[in-house]
Amino acid sequence: MTSRRWFHPNITGFEAEQLLLTRGVHGSFLARPSKSNPGDFTLSVRRYDEVTHIKIQNSGDYYDLYGGEKFATLAELVQYYTEQQDLLRERNGHVIELKYPLNCKDPTSERWYHGHLSGRDAEKLLTEKGKAGSFLVRESQSKPGDFVLSVLTNEEKHENVDRRTKVTHVMIRYQDGKYDVGGGERFDTLADLVDHYKKNPMVEKSGIVVHLKQPFNATRINAANIENRVRELNKVADNSEKPKQGFWEEFEVLQQQECKLLYPRKEGQKPENKSKNRYKNILPFDTTRVEIREADPEVPGSDYINANYIRSMHEEGRHVEEGKVFIATQGCLQNTVIDFWKMVYQENTHVIVMTTKEVERGRSKCVRYWPDLHSTKEFGKVLVRNVDERPAQDYILRKLEVTRMDRREPLRYIWHYQYLSWPDHGVPNEPGGVLWFLEEVNRTQSSIPDTGPIIVHCSAGIGRTGTIIVIDILIDIINRQGGK
Repeated sequence: MTSRRWFHPNITGFEAEQLLLTRGVHGSFLARPSKSNPGDFTLSVRRYDEVTHIKIQNSGDYYDLYGGEKFATLAELVQYYTEQQDLLRERNGHVIELKYPLNCKDPTSERWYHGHLSGRDAEKLLTEKGKAGSFLVRESQSKPGDFVLSVLTNEEKHENVDRRTKVTHVMIRYQDGKYDVGGGERFDTLADLVDHYKKNPMVEKSGIVVHLKQPFNATRINAANIENRVRELNKVADNSEKPKQGFWEEFEVLQQQECKLLYPRKEGQKPENKSKNRYKNILPFDTTRVEIREADPEVPGSDYINANYIRSMHEEGRHVEEGKVFIATQGCLQNTVIDFWKMVYQENTHVIVMTTKEVERGRSKCVRYWPDLHSTKEFGKVLVRNVDERPAQDYILRKLEVTRMDRREPLRYIWHYQYLSWPDHGVPNEPGGVLWFLEEVNRTQSSIPDTGPIIVHCSAGIGRTGTIIVIDILIDIINRQGGK
């Protein structure tokens, strides 16, 4: 379970019932502090039109359901009974199903809030990607309802000879609607507390000064919170920080990460392949590139095309399995059209998504690699006939009939979707058109048994192509997991 937002720190049993009955379904659940037994917790579960409350003991050393398995954290207990669906039972033997976590609203929309991040992951993130003074706030895993401020600090040793960084964790208590760091001033919100300690650094017992200099912002968000996140990213930073917007900052972080993750791209740099790249700096990774199997060993580079497999992964509990596979590629050049059709045929692709016009702003973006309506054209050994063209509001759908002239194989049909409402270096006017378009594409793809990857391309094969693939993967995750 990737989220702990099922924990509601400030609700009564009656309020839990109201929430589950109005917002939940059978199998919805949440956890909350016990009102009758301070220090303990309660699991509230909706079962059809009723709510069952299960007591959770907090012994100080472990959590359990007053007997049975013992767990180090509340999160582990909830995850265990969510994954082992037949273990949680009433005395009469009836199973109590924990299926759908009913999420609690985050205590803040600030981007430095990382929710359910563990202490170990916080240390890894700050050490690998932060700098001295980087900080974040996360939920406490040992004390549900409380929070932790994790800061990358400078540790000085031997009179400044050996200076290194370490991560300091400061507990933030939440009591009676107020936040504090264990004594001292109390604050109405997490943001107020953070702002105060940005201006007034804390000092550890060891003498290390804990400076909160720059927030280490989270990029992972819940789908239900997307509107709040966009609002936060659109804010202009205050005068004490660089006057740059959040979108710009996140893009900068991605750019910096890209520099650290430069996988080899040697094939595309070879002299015999350079002319096959539309842009000399946009090359496929050697590890995930599509190789043309029908290559001539006597001709160097004949297995090369500027295209990459993009594989989405499904996380189900602790299991990870491969989901949908795409091929991202560039818009065809005059000298790569035959290779493009070799790839289409080889990969058993039946759906091609083109997100560019052939010419935009007076520049060639993609050579036409299909014949005119009712015409036939040869591309090497592949014969393509344009059987049908249907204009829709934002796109054109073509039905292409494909055969191999050197083989006696059944006809193949390729569905060619050309999306026309996405301007180069811009975004569509409204998202509905793109989402409807993707729905149509997926409906076609899923109707074809044993089909190969969807091929997606624009001009360079990274901007609109990458965005379409990411949107599709995200929609897939939302459809499977909901907005949690």
